Amino acid sequence: MKPKIGITPENLEAVGHLLGLVLADEMVLYVKTRKFHWNVAGESFMELHTLFESQYHQLEESIDQTAERISKLGMPAIGTMEEFGKLATLKESPGKYPASPEMKKELLEDHEALIIHLRKYIEQCAGTYQDSGSADFLTGLMEQHETIAWTLRRYFK
Repeated sequence: MKPKIGITPENLEAVGHLLGLVLADEMVLYVKTRKFHWNVAGESFMELHTLFESQYHQLEESIDQTAERISKLGMPAIGTMEEFGKLATLKESPGKYPASPEMKKELLEDHEALIIHLRKYIEQCAGTYQDSGSADFLTGLMEQHETIAWTLRRYFK
C-alpha cells in the first residue's frame, strides 16, 4: 500500500530516487572509510584507526536511516553493491592503498562532494517535490557530513 501523506505519487517516487542516490554515495563512503580504517599505518596510526572507526559507525547509522526514509515513502531501498555502484557519484579506488595524509584528503573530498549534492537535494525536496520531511532529514544528514568534513579538515592546517 502506498502512503497517503499529502505528497503526490510522482513526487514520492522522485524523492525516493534522490534518497537512493544519497544511499549509494553513503555506502561507497562507508566502504572506503572501512578500507582506510583497516589499512591505515604509520604516524598517528591509533588516532586515525579510531577516527575512521567512529566515522564508519556514523555512516552505518546514516545508511540505515536513509534506507528507512525511502521505505517510509513507499519505495524499495536498493541494497546490492551493483546498485550502489551504478547510482553512486563518489568513486572507489580499487587496488589503491594511500598513505594516511591521502586517506584523510580523499575522505574529506568525498564528504564535501556529498554535502554539495545534499544541498541541491534539500532544495528539490522542499521546493519542487513539496516534501519538507525529506528536506529536514537531508538537512540533518548534511550537518553530520559537515561535522565529519570539519574534523578531517582540521588535519590540514
